[in-house]
Amino acid sequence: MKKSMAAFAAFALVCAVAQALDDTPANRNEQVDRYLKAVPVREMFADMSDQMAKNIPENQRQVFKDTLTKHLDVPAVEKAIKEAMVRHFTAEEIKALTDFYSSPVGKSAMKKLGAYSADIMPTIQKEVMKASGKAAEEAAKPAEEAPETPEEPEPEK
Repeated sequence: MKKSMAAFAAFALVCAVAQALDDTPANRNEQVDRYLKAVPVREMFADMSDQMAKNIPENQRQVFKDTLTKHLDVPAVEKAIKEAMVRHFTAEEIKALTDFYSSPVGKSAMKKLGAYSADIMPTIQKEVMKASGKAAEEAAKPAEEAPETPEEPEPEK
C-alpha cells in the first residue's frame, strides 16, 4: 500500500512538472493576453469608477467617472499592465492569476474590487495627506532642532 501511494505521488509530481509552463517571454506574453481577456481593463475601471464615485460629491461624480472610463486610454493601460506583468511575473504565475480570475470565485472577487477600493480609498487618501504633512513639518524644522551629532575629538599633535 505504501509503495502504491509513493508511486502515485511520484506520478502526480511528474504530471504537474510536465504541465508547468516554460518561463519564456513568449509564454509570459501569451499568458498576459489570457489575463487581459479574463480581467478586461475597461470593465475593471467602469466598476471601480462607479463604486469610488459614491465618495465624491454628486455634482462631480460624472466628471470623475468619465475620467476613469470615457477618457481613459485603455490601450496605454493594457500596454503598461502587459509590460509590468511580463517583467515581474513568471508565465506560471500569470497563468495562475488568470485561472483564478477566470474561475467563478475569482470573477466574484473581481466584481467586489471596485467596492473594496471605494471603501478603503478615503482612508488611504487621508493617511497619505497626514504623512505628507508630517514629512513637510519634519523637513521644515530648523537645523538647530535636529538631533546633535557628537563632535569628533581633535587628533593629538
